[in-house]
Amino acid sequence: MTRICFTLQVAPDRLDEYRRRHAAVWPEMLEALRAAGWHDYSLFLRDDGLLIGYLVTDDFAAAQAAMAATEVNERWQREMAPFFVDTDRADESMRPIPEVFHLD
Repeated sequence: MTRICFTLQVAPDRLDEYRRRHAAVWPEMLEALRAAGWHDYSLFLRDDGLLIGYLVTDDFAAAQAAMAATEVNERWQREMAPFFVDTDRADESMRPIPEVFHLD
């Protein structure tokens, strides 16, 4: 399994609504993420809008492709697009950050 970390930028004026939406992620979205191989997935949001994502997966590219093939992801991305700065598709803008240390 590979640990993946990525960052995105949420518009600072949309933080409260972004938090509300993620407090109630659609059950079918959660199911799709699990089926696509996303494990131990977390999002962390700083007050300036910096979003840090973390997940564990066997193959990140395959996990992204599996989500891209789902209808629920297409709906979710359309709903969430206005929250992000400098991208219309957060799921296509995730760039893994190289890991330099891990304490097991």
